[in-house]
Amino acid sequence: MPSPLNILLVDDEVVRAAMVEEALMAEGHRVICRLASPASLNEMVERHQPDVVIIDMESPDRDTLESMALLNRENPRPVVFFADQHDSDMLQAALKSGVSAYVVDGLVPERVEAIIEVAIARFDAFQSMRQELDKARNQLTERKRIERAKGLLMKHQDCDEEQAYRMLRKLAMDRGQRIAEVADSVIDILARLNPTVPSEPRGSRS
Repeated sequence: MPSPLNILLVDDEVVRAAMVEEALMAEGHRVICRLASPASLNEMVERHQPDVVIIDMESPDRDTLESMALLNRENPRPVVFFADQHDSDMLQAALKSGVSAYVVDGLVPERVEAIIEVAIARFDAFQSMRQELDKARNQLTERKRIERAKGLLMKHQDCDEEQAYRMLRKLAMDRGQRIAEVADSVIDILARLNPTVPSEPRGSRS
């Protein structure tokens, strides 16, 4: 590990949790929060801001899966789940809920360090892919809005596509805005001038 990690540990067995915490401390890490159940997982992660979450339990139940899914949406972190029992359906459900590493046969303190490294690497790779996907989606949405604004300008100003784009670009330069932002304004203004033109749905903007 390049640097010590702050870890949130979820384990309902006090003795086992203490052994894991001791093993982590031996590697230079720190358990900053220990929970007996994942019920308040998202809240505690938001409060303590750990680098990694370790969950050790027999098998993820529905409430645990919901807690992990909420965490993945609101405060994503590398999550390592140690299960005592193998269940293919639960494994798949846990991975869909945002678990970075799912380990069967329970938690063995001596293996935690290597597994955390793998979980962090997988988490970072997934986050990078998600950011690239979000970026591509945003760019596609912006292009669609710009094309719509150009079409409205062409109709309203009786100009061609190149002239309409130049109008948008000049407005963007004058206002110090991005062309996509100017396109939003143009769509809204022309929608008000011409009630037959539907305004851009707010929920579709990024």
